[in-house]
Amino acid sequence: MVNGTGADAPGNGITGGYSGQSLGIKITIATFAGIAWYNALELIILVFVTFSQYRGLYFWSLLVSASIGVVPYSLGFLLKFFKLTTVTWLSVTLLTIGWWCMVTGQSIVLYSRLHLVLRNPSVLKRVLWMIIIDAIILHIPTTVLTYGSNLASDRQGYINGYNVMEKIQMTGFCLQEFIISGLYIWETTKLLRLDRDQGKRKIMYQLLAINLIIILMDLGLLIVEYLDYYIMETMLKGVVYSIKLKLEFAVLGKLVHLVHIQAWKAESTNNQTDFPDFVDATRVTSDVTHAPPTVRRRSHPWMDSEDVSIAMFEHGDPTRDQETGYSNVSHSWSGETHTNHTLPDMSPVHCTDSLRKLRSDSSHPG
Repeated sequence: MVNGTGADAPGNGITGGYSGQSLGIKITIATFAGIAWYNALELIILVFVTFSQYRGLYFWSLLVSASIGVVPYSLGFLLKFFKLTTVTWLSVTLLTIGWWCMVTGQSIVLYSRLHLVLRNPSVLKRVLWMIIIDAIILHIPTTVLTYGSNLASDRQGYINGYNVMEKIQMTGFCLQEFIISGLYIWETTKLLRLDRDQGKRKIMYQLLAINLIIILMDLGLLIVEYLDYYIMETMLKGVVYSIKLKLEFAVLGKLVHLVHIQAWKAESTNNQTDFPDFVDATRVTSDVTHAPPTVRRRSHPWMDSEDVSIAMFEHGDPTRDQETGYSNVSHSWSGETHTNHTLPDMSPVHCTDSLRKLRSDSSHPG
């Protein structure tokens, strides 16, 4: 690998391009750039395909980190190291914008889902302020020194300052990600001790694993930085951040699904409702806590005349059918097709007179 102070290094800081003749180094630079672009483009496609609504902190932080972060960052260093453009400010601007969006954007991605495992508002607010303050005190001085090292007429002062600031900002951002990942790990281990559900434990173990991987990758980048392998560190950073974003996208999405199921189960427990493990609670859309209301069909007075008392007819309301929308003309009680023929007069008074006459005839035979 190429040392930051060796003869083949791109000068002190990020001044100049790669001036060595090692084919292996050139292939490594191009390979790292290609891997970073592939991961970023795949993630962009997955984001647009997966999300039904293009809004929210999680959506935008993922999209910005991949599209405006990883892609221009790797492109800027590729243009710079291979000297593919004579416009120095173009490559410097690309890598600077990409670095801002990639590094701070990845921390915001983690922050946007931290509330799912950590329910302490004061801690969440402190984490957000940490991200904002680190962005100001670490990004701005490094950006000034980056432009000064490449564009200023008297560059040596900027170059010396950049060599120091580069290690400071790397350490600061690594500590920031250690803290956020540490909160995930701490809260996840607490949840694992409390819940024995195998499905949820699997997702928790995955969440635990990706945060451990994030810490290990950041440590690897930090070691490469302090060894002064500048070219390898800058190109490897794009690959590492693209991998971290894909891992977070895969597991943090499962975490949202897990929390929704947990919230549903908590609500169903309060309603004294439980389902077997093989039932997907998120697909149940009806209220299963109560039996569906039975549909009571309106019986007509002339259906079973022997079981109906005269008092029912005498106290019936002749206008009720009209108010409730039932019609003697078009209503069918036998399940057949509605007809429009005119029925005989079956008013309560008429029915009462008919029944009385029927009883009088039966009591006086002959």
